[in-house]
Amino acid sequence: MSTAQATKNCITLKGSAQIIVEYLKYGINSILFQRGIYPAENFDSTQQYGLTILMSKDPKITTFLQNVLKQTEEWLSKNMINKISMVITNAHTKEVLECWDFKMQAEVGDGDSDGKDPSKQTSSKQLSRIQNEIRDVMRQISATVSYLPLLDCICTFDVMIHTLQNTEIPAQWDETGAVFIQNAQAVQLRSFSTGLHKVDTVVNYKMSS
Repeated sequence: MSTAQATKNCITLKGSAQIIVEYLKYGINSILFQRGIYPAENFDSTQQYGLTILMSKDPKITTFLQNVLKQTEEWLSKNMINKISMVITNAHTKEVLECWDFKMQAEVGDGDSDGKDPSKQTSSKQLSRIQNEIRDVMRQISATVSYLPLLDCICTFDVMIHTLQNTEIPAQWDETGAVFIQNAQAVQLRSFSTGLHKVDTVVNYKMSS
């Protein structure tokens, strides 16, 4: 069952944010599993978008992601975010090996809003169409992982929220700088749209030397 706010095919900004955060939750967990960041026995399978997706059952990871995604949903529903980055680093050297960027771009929507109040914009796009687009991206993530360089060291991950300027940052959060990868290559995956946000997924990775 989707958590999206959708009535009469009317998706609100809040509903759009919920759809995207749901994608991020499943996408990040899928990457964690498929890139072998944590042991396979730490994951349980679930069904979403017509696919089997492996989800972490580690309480620390689930709590961390819940906190990050809750903040993401709040800011995204106000169009205060332009990118979420999932950064994979070598746990010992702290070198960045891979960065999955989820880029978000606000769209105008096609609802009855006169455009004067962006918060009242809506999209009439069918939820099933959006979820089919997300399913295609999830399949592409799996296909992409198969030819990325092997991560043959102990790795850790972090999630960064790239906000627009003048966004008030919660006290317990840290501001960070840009992420750099040596000998970086990038793969652009499919995009999907809720009608109010367009989401592009890009993986940047370090070429094996």
